[in-house]
Amino acid sequence: MTSDLIRLSALLDDAKCFDLIRQHRWPDGVRCPSCASGHVVRNGDARHTRQRWLCKDCKARFDDLTGTVLAGHHQPLRTWVLCLYFMGLNLSNRQIAQELDLNESAVQAMTGQLRQGLVERQPDVRLDGEVEADEVYVVAGHKGNPAAVQKKAAWDAGGG
Repeated sequence: MTSDLIRLSALLDDAKCFDLIRQHRWPDGVRCPSCASGHVVRNGDARHTRQRWLCKDCKARFDDLTGTVLAGHHQPLRTWVLCLYFMGLNLSNRQIAQELDLNESAVQAMTGQLRQGLVERQPDVRLDGEVEADEVYVVAGHKGNPAAVQKKAAWDAGGG
């Protein structure tokens, strides 16, 4: 698989990765993470791959990664993108560490942060309309034996 990594690494550079981040983060144009305003201007040297921005409304300064799980890390962005790609291939942390030439604890931290970031992006579940639930969840394993539930409640209330 290492030969695949060489080809992938040749295709990926930080500029392409930052372009990818900008496209996915702001498909309708850059917005301030502080106030959600679209009145932002470039702020900083355009030669760098990570673009800095200034919000004209709230005066906040931010960059492409501000407020993301990718902010504040020493690994290059292409390493994070490759890690996410390998996670999508269902490789183990050990395999990812070998492919990225990193130690397993670094990869464990990276994959944990990426997974947590994905979970945080999940919208809250909102039930609407008619909702049905099975009573087994209410009585937690004492289905058909309500006396056992009452006995356990009395035991818990008595400090036992």
